[in-house]
Amino acid sequence: MKINLLQHQFVGLLCTAALFAGIIFGFAAEAGAGTNKPASAAAPGSNPKSAAEKAATSAAQAWLALIDDGNYAKSWQEASAFLQGAVTQKAWEDAMESARKPLGKLVSREVKTARSFTALPGAPDGQYVVMQFETSFANKKSVIETITFMLGKDGQWKSAGYLIK
Repeated sequence: MKINLLQHQFVGLLCTAALFAGIIFGFAAEAGAGTNKPASAAAPGSNPKSAAEKAATSAAQAWLALIDDGNYAKSWQEASAFLQGAVTQKAWEDAMESARKPLGKLVSREVKTARSFTALPGAPDGQYVVMQFETSFANKKSVIETITFMLGKDGQWKSAGYLIK
């Protein structure tokens, strides 16, 4: 089953909001330039190296498990205030229902990259980790999930963006 291109774009726009404006998802090519300069960066194809990358990756995997289980409302509730401010819970649930659910059950997910940043376009300075996962689902064998997590004032890593490609 294929994701309708319009659905894909809708989810990408909703989930990344104005924060990333399509720029952060090209971080591999531009990681060292301007405000996209990573605080520390894992080499392409490597697992998370820093404590921040490890913590954010662990939090991301727990958050993704909510989505894998179809618990879209809880995934929104556990997301950052930034993501919640960018998309309503209803819009999030609708986007996940139309774009994520058709992929079917998770078969496998492996961390492809994890990179730390202290500044991202359109976002306040802070601690961010952008991760890419190579993922396989029952109805789509090869997917790249790009997830951005941010460190909150409470010391918790929370989702700030999610893109399925």
